[in-house]
Amino acid sequence: METYIIVLLCLAAFFAGFVDAIVGGGGLIQTPMGLILLPNLPVSIVIGSLKVPAFSGTSFAAYQYMKKVTINYKILIIMMLLAFPAAFLGSTLLTYVSNDFMKPLLLIVLSLLAIYTYAKKNFGQHQERNISSRTQIFNAVIISFVVGFYDGFIGPGTGSFLVVAFIALMGFDFLHASANAKMVNLATNFGSICLFILKGKIIWAIALPMAFSNALGGFIGAKLAINKGNGFIRFFFMIVVIGTLVRFAYDVFFK
Repeated sequence: METYIIVLLCLAAFFAGFVDAIVGGGGLIQTPMGLILLPNLPVSIVIGSLKVPAFSGTSFAAYQYMKKVTINYKILIIMMLLAFPAAFLGSTLLTYVSNDFMKPLLLIVLSLLAIYTYAKKNFGQHQERNISSRTQIFNAVIISFVVGFYDGFIGPGTGSFLVVAFIALMGFDFLHASANAKMVNLATNFGSICLFILKGKIIWAIALPMAFSNALGGFIGAKLAINKGNGFIRFFFMIVVIGTLVRFAYDVFFK
């Protein structure tokens, strides 16, 4: 493989890790670049190889958040244990059927999400205290299964969906939602990686240098998000949601 292709993939991985650490959505950068620069490889191998840098970057970002942000580990462990098999199941289904039928529905959901977040200025700016522990655990189980399966089956925008789920259903603000989303996303990525390893769908010569670059981007992005706070994260969230919206619109109407 040409050296310049590896360099471009690593640059894409760095910026993907940076964006993903702040609010998720790094796959919007990394996945299209991988598909463009590796056109002769099967899509499943490209996606499988890209899961490794995604996991790496998320790991470094999660570590930075854990040092600075209060995390409810009881709920988080439950979510990670459930998200792992859900993502594994989603990736297994992806090896048998196409996920294109879901994209028109996601286009509508993302449009509504972008409008709501823009219109509701206080969305995710403060933590809600009136949600009971029992309700949080119930919502955590639902989030884990739904978003975990989504990450394994479709992928793009998983981090953003986790963030909005933590805000809307768990009462978190943007900073705490991003921190917890990283941990759950680790489990979903690991579930998919296990499936792709079993299927022999990972090219390590691509995955490892990209993993280093993604981790560096994740480290820097997480530090910036922690220092800047909710307003900065909300701004990035809007950018990522609109980017995801454009991506699905292209898939639905032009691809």
